[in-house]
Amino acid sequence: MNASHGLKKFMNAVLFREIWNAMKVTFKHMFHRPMTFQYPREKRIIPDAHRGALGLLRYDDGRERCVGCDLCEVACPSRCIKVISEEDKSLPLQRVATEFYIDITKCVFCGYCVEACPVNALAMTKLYEYSTHDKRTLLFDKKRLYDIGEQYMDDAKKYLYAHNQEKDDHESRVYRYQFPEPVHKPNTS
Repeated sequence: MNASHGLKKFMNAVLFREIWNAMKVTFKHMFHRPMTFQYPREKRIIPDAHRGALGLLRYDDGRERCVGCDLCEVACPSRCIKVISEEDKSLPLQRVATEFYIDITKCVFCGYCVEACPVNALAMTKLYEYSTHDKRTLLFDKKRLYDIGEQYMDDAKKYLYAHNQEKDDHESRVYRYQFPEPVHKPNTS
């Protein structure tokens, strides 16, 4: 038994059997179609649940959805969101976000801010190409977030549908969360 085992081991070493087995694997993969994407020319199909850049959304009539509740800022684990809100002067008891900043360099794309938003003002888009030479351009302000939201509105809606944040039916389009209307006392003169 030992002699046949020793002879087999000797023949494997002389014939470089291990190298031939490794070359067999190499030759198998040589004749396969390449799986690499030629990135700038070819783009991947990204799923609807992809967590890309954040965007602010508007209602269908053009009004801002963001009510300045600051819940997204509280929910953010990396503290990359800054919301400055104040009471709307024309409508008492209603707040608006006067300033909204997201530092994308700190963002971990967890989606907690989207889940925390009661009016679905924030949504994640399929935008993932925002490389730059200047880090300061990655501090997204309110205007840029609305531009991203308008440009990628369909992707943002699909993200909300995929995560059951919003439904794609007539009833959910009619329902709009609004703060209570202020009650004015009638003038009794």
